Amino acid sequence: MTTLTATPVAPLLDRLFVEADMASPEMTAEFAAMDRNDVDRLMRSKTTYRAFYERLKDFPLPVSREGGRLLYMLARGCGAKTIVEFGTSFGISTVHLAAALRDNGGGRLITSEFEPSKVVRATANLMAAGLADLVEIREGDALQTLAIDMPERIDLLLLDGAKALYADILDLVEHALRPGAFVIADNADYSPDYLARVRDPANGYLSVPFGEDIEVSMRIA
Repeated sequence: MTTLTATPVAPLLDRLFVEADMASPEMTAEFAAMDRNDVDRLMRSKTTYRAFYERLKDFPLPVSREGGRLLYMLARGCGAKTIVEFGTSFGISTVHLAAALRDNGGGRLITSEFEPSKVVRATANLMAAGLADLVEIREGDALQTLAIDMPERIDLLLLDGAKALYADILDLVEHALRPGAFVIADNADYSPDYLARVRDPANGYLSVPFGEDIEVSMRIA
């Protein structure tokens, strides 16, 4: 058994995914009435993202079950000891990554979330998973929280916050990505500048799409 597939993590994740399925923004009248073009515009905006995500503060916005397992597998497979995450939300992806750190013998996961209520939820979930000792949640705008006191070497970076900021967050931490480090971006189609960057080997990455909504990139230089 791994930490991911054993108690308390496995039943906790089962419950969180069920709750997330029942609390999708698309199920609300407000978002169901929104034009798809308006949603795309909000997701891609660098000026309105804060207000947009504040409207989503009660929704977990998690990775898929398959995406969570992918995160665990990549972190385990590369022997990750230091992980950075942009966009904690309720901590579902954080739990997957922290479980990998536990099974790798320990490490440090730095994650950033600007919505205070989500920090509370994520902290409670990490405590319930028995993984809180591996995780540092930094509350605030990631453009500030991930710009200071960062590790010299990063083994894996997860981008799962405001999509328009993916390239900006990569700018902050790229210098610390070791050769062979993974960068995983959820819903990366909303960040075309980011995709253009990681899909060009001249920029030091090899990159492939995974499933319908995840881009997996590896630092090669």
